[in-house]
Amino acid sequence: MHFLAEYFPLILFFVAFKLADIYVATAVAIAASVAQIVYFHRRRGRVAPMHWLSLAIIVIFGGATLLLHDETFIKWKPTVLYWLFAMVLLVGRAFFGRNLISALLPDLVLPEPVWGRITWAWVAFLTAMGSANLYIAAHYTTDVWVNFKIWGGIGMFMLAAVGTVASVARYLPEKS
Repeated sequence: MHFLAEYFPLILFFVAFKLADIYVATAVAIAASVAQIVYFHRRRGRVAPMHWLSLAIIVIFGGATLLLHDETFIKWKPTVLYWLFAMVLLVGRAFFGRNLISALLPDLVLPEPVWGRITWAWVAFLTAMGSANLYIAAHYTTDVWVNFKIWGGIGMFMLAAVGTVASVARYLPEKS
């Protein structure tokens, strides 16, 4: 259920795009993102900053897409989100000496150098994903871009997550 709640706007965006067009899909994604915020607020009593940021970006870039009837803006949205996350991780690590990923996983105890490597790996990954999104948005059809955004994006994030887990597996406590 948690997976569905997290990807609800993305799934509806994809379905709406396949059934209609990019403009309907954008409007649906905005509405679904608002519904996601309401759901998380009612269910958990709070909404994670990541979801608020995602909502703000979809409203701004999706709104520009709908207002100007130009799909370029919605295509920039993933890159802006990825690069903002990368920048937050980079600034946290480089200027404040904090590993923000470790704050997301408070039960995981790892040596500081390992947290550092994970942080830099995610900064590189998010930067690359943002760049790939821009490249595909600029050089391929909207249909190819949507398929990359959904299937390529989810697949690459799952691979990155599996890679992260594999890289820290030796530090995890053994079960008795």
